[in-house]
Amino acid sequence: MNKRTIVAIAGIALTAGVLGPGAPAALAGGPTGTAGTVEAAGAAGTAGAAGTVTVAAAASRPPKGARAVVRVSPNPTARRGEKVRITGHCGGGRGLNAVISGFGDRPALENVRIVDSDPKGFVAEATLSRTIGNGVGPVFVDCGGEAGVTLLVTHV
Repeated sequence: MNKRTIVAIAGIALTAGVLGPGAPAALAGGPTGTAGTVEAAGAAGTAGAAGTVTVAAAASRPPKGARAVVRVSPNPTARRGEKVRITGHCGGGRGLNAVISGFGDRPALENVRIVDSDPKGFVAEATLSRTIGNGVGPVFVDCGGEAGVTLLVTHV
């Protein structure tokens, strides 16, 4: 599986799991939720009274394939070439296989080195690209069956 495929699958899986069916229309004030409000409740994506949408409480699990958890520190970053540490767990995956960052041919992180690939607590280190600018970019992890993503904020 190549890098672009992993990025596409992780992005789609995480977006589908986080938003759930009907959530984009509800948040935009569409026909599913004309009031554009969201309430926490026990059932995911069910229509509530007066055009509101009830969404599952935060305790629900992400979908299979998108259960890895990833953190980058420091975040936000402030200097090009700054060293960052990527940590997390694989959420049932086999262990950390890869760390992918940025978009296409413009990686946000360079010199990525996996220090510990333990599925219960992985550690990787990298440096912020010397060509990066201000903004937000994704950092994906491939944990052998599970993927995770976080956003890296840069103020350089």
